[in-house]
Amino acid sequence: MAKKKAAAKNNKSFEESLWETATKLRGSVESSEYKHVVLSLIFLKFVSDKFEERRAELIAEGKDKYVDMVEFYTMQNVFYLPETSRWSYIQQHAKQGDIAIKIDSALKDVEKSNASLKGALPDNYFSRLGLDASKLSALIDAINNIDTVEDNEEDTVGRVYEYFLGKFAASEGKLGGEFYTPKSVVNLIAEMIEPFKGKIYDPCCGSGGMFVQSLKFVQSHHGNTKDISVYGQEFTATTYKLAKMNLAVRGLSANLGEVPADTFFKASSAESVGSMLPFYAPNP
Repeated sequence: MAKKKAAAKNNKSFEESLWETATKLRGSVESSEYKHVVLSLIFLKFVSDKFEERRAELIAEGKDKYVDMVEFYTMQNVFYLPETSRWSYIQQHAKQGDIAIKIDSALKDVEKSNASLKGALPDNYFSRLGLDASKLSALIDAINNIDTVEDNEEDTVGRVYEYFLGKFAASEGKLGGEFYTPKSVVNLIAEMIEPFKGKIYDPCCGSGGMFVQSLKFVQSHHGNTKDISVYGQEFTATTYKLAKMNLAVRGLSANLGEVPADTFFKASSAESVGSMLPFYAPNP
């Protein structure tokens, strides 16, 4: 029996192991809050791994003098990270008492260095929560084990996002519907609208699941993701940030407006689409 339990433990996916670590935050923060803690750190790990991979490429190509030029990263759809925003720096200082402040500074500098992330990342969030430093350190160690560059970066980290959003939604009951629609429902909508070319608009986009599944639909049918334009709105500020982070780790460009907004009272940049449901407007 003991051997069976040990085998089962060893067969856990990294998502399950990470979830177990994340739930240890309970007691430090409300369960409704720690999704933002976990997903923000996963985002930081992902963009840092992408940055380090691109930096190594530049050095290998003999372009050492360009390693700190933002343009040489954005040209490959990679976010530039200042030294104190890199995961290696966070990992190095994970055991220090001021790690929450360092994470907040890292996220702030990432957003400052990359215009497309404006309004996407938490602002002094970790400091304000007053997290137990040892629990935060344990979570950083767990996230450090995620290999985001092994095969397909977007699939790996996207898988983590989908798993966590689903788990958070389940743990929060009906409140989870504010940021997460069941994957089966979103899949069905994507199959019905067949978004090959044109505009996709979701006026209540939550964490962006409709856009992610539309992207997957195009890829699975060997289409070109550059043929679709993505627009959306989300009223809740924290969910709006989740959507922008979720789409960023997928490499999906989207216009969600400059700020969170109520679709009923503030017209979006895709107002010409004019629907109160996820809508696809094919190009003529």
